[in-house]
Amino acid sequence: MPELEDTLGTVLAGRYFANLTRIRELAATITEKQFWTRPFPYGNSFGHLVLHLTGNLNYYIGARIANTGYIRDREREFTEPNPPSKEDALKQLDAAVAMVMEAIRAQSASDWSKPYSGVGTNCSNRLDIAMQCAAHMQHHIGQMIDLGYEWRRQAAQ
Repeated sequence: MPELEDTLGTVLAGRYFANLTRIRELAATITEKQFWTRPFPYGNSFGHLVLHLTGNLNYYIGARIANTGYIRDREREFTEPNPPSKEDALKQLDAAVAMVMEAIRAQSASDWSKPYSGVGTNCSNRLDIAMQCAAHMQHHIGQMIDLGYEWRRQAAQ
């Protein structure tokens, strides 16, 4: 089973890296102002989604598996009145993903099935939350793609 353990860690870490790469590609196409502006009367800005993903990873993986001591303020992820620069927000996400990848690589075969609990999730083990967080990133990547389309549409008018 060591091959499965190695494959699992490699695949999961690779998914997080691919998600981060895609977010950075999408962010590169918008300005600092667009990053923090909501183009629709509903939803979130790209930047607030980045803050949300950062908080999500730092809590569900960092605090609950890697024991980082992170304390989450989920509401502020969407309402931060004094957000960091676009690049600083992305660097914070870089650090969160690096921490997740390190935590994933540190898991043994028996660690993946250890009981898991966290506010706002019904995941029962570590593998489940690692998969859910990766899927959560992909969900918000879809929203980021839509935001990019809207900014390009507005620029073309």
